[in-house]
Amino acid sequence: MDMDLKLKIKRKKTKILRDTSRVITRLHVPHDKTRIPKIVNRVLHLTESDAGDLIEKILHEFSDRHKNIRQVLERHCNDVAEYIPESEQISETKKLLIGAHFTMEYAIESAALFNPSIVPDPDQTNVPEGGIRFIMSLRATGEGHISSIVFRSGIIDKQNSITFNSASEFVETPGLRVDSAYNRHLFLLKLMEMNACNDTTTQVLEQLPEEFSYSELKARIGRLLSDPNVSVNSEAIEIMHWLADSNYEINFPVDHRISERVIFPVSENETSGIEDARFVQFFDENGEVTYYATYTAYNGITILPQLIETKDFITFNIITLNGKAVQNKGMALFPRKIKGRYAMLSRQDGENNHIMFSDHLHFWQKSEIIQEPMKPWEFIQIGNCGSPLETSEGWLVLTHGVGPMRQYSIGAMLLDLDEPAQIIGHLKYPLLTPNEGEREGYVPNVVYSCGALIHNNELIIPYAMSDITSGIATVSVSDLIDNMRPL
Repeated sequence: MDMDLKLKIKRKKTKILRDTSRVITRLHVPHDKTRIPKIVNRVLHLTESDAGDLIEKILHEFSDRHKNIRQVLERHCNDVAEYIPESEQISETKKLLIGAHFTMEYAIESAALFNPSIVPDPDQTNVPEGGIRFIMSLRATGEGHISSIVFRSGIIDKQNSITFNSASEFVETPGLRVDSAYNRHLFLLKLMEMNACNDTTTQVLEQLPEEFSYSELKARIGRLLSDPNVSVNSEAIEIMHWLADSNYEINFPVDHRISERVIFPVSENETSGIEDARFVQFFDENGEVTYYATYTAYNGITILPQLIETKDFITFNIITLNGKAVQNKGMALFPRKIKGRYAMLSRQDGENNHIMFSDHLHFWQKSEIIQEPMKPWEFIQIGNCGSPLETSEGWLVLTHGVGPMRQYSIGAMLLDLDEPAQIIGHLKYPLLTPNEGEREGYVPNVVYSCGALIHNNELIIPYAMSDITSGIATVSVSDLIDNMRPL
């Protein structure tokens, strides 16, 4: 039961459920590369008639599961083209069949759909008066606990009733384009931060222009490696490739519905998943809107904080966050600059709530603790539950606390509008704790959010239930702030 009885918390009946039928296609290549030419040759030795019958069956079975299955098979055939004998004249049928043998489906939501955040949709045309169209991001988890970002959409009307649009049966990964340009100075700063600067990185970078492309970087590295008179540090080369691959652009077809788009791991530092995106609608000094999201890239060993940037939820730029203060998980950007500087909440030490400020969105060097665990329900750790929300009384911040039996609860605090390192109020008790219907799941006894929204003086809180599914709770903003007390 929610402990602060003065607050009326409403849990909506709507649940955002995982759908095991939503699948993407993935390139599937054996770890043992010697098997690839064997598979290719087996396909090539089929008669044209047998190959035709087989690919017709495949296209028939999978065309209603993927909008572009033929293009997928063509692309995956191209991915293994180096293993196809140059002397072979291959029919389109066998090219498709080769691609099919290196393609697999992946059910992105088969394990869980959780840790949601919510922002206003950039397109508010034809929304009924007093309502708002929203986009919700969620962490989807499938086989092997690989996480990706999926989206849902809907409308909140003037009475704050929430209606979700039906999720499409199709879901597609985007086209990928490694960033066309890198800034040499920023690239060098990140290498220095990683303690990766040496003679090799100097020899590469000093021959590149101030703004260089990915192909120029690869060409310069190639020339260096081919020079027998130069000693090359292979680890430095690997790190430069890793850094370049961590900054890229993805694009979805304009005609794809928002629920058909999935941001799936594509770079080496994301091989084990993209975790807990916190989206925020950010306003610059001129009132122009950009949507940002911080997320945690995980490769099975280490984590890397990353930033997503988009204007339209069609084209997304993925950028590495840099600096000594970019550590651990749970970074949440404020929706505007404060006194001319970017501001972000964070949890560098895995225990306390921090705040940090920066002149540059991509670089964060210092942080300070603004909140330490004080109550039993947060004795283990505290952190934010998404970006701060601006009210006339202050910055409203949802927090999470971890207490006995590793139970996660959601709390709230209020920060000063001009000096957000100052907490001017907080709830004495949790806002939400797991009830009996929310305790069972992949990780029991957890409620968690990655971002809320204020509409018509009501706080709309999408939240995860035990890391398996999600729901929505609402509470009056005025009542919430009235129930806060100074530390």
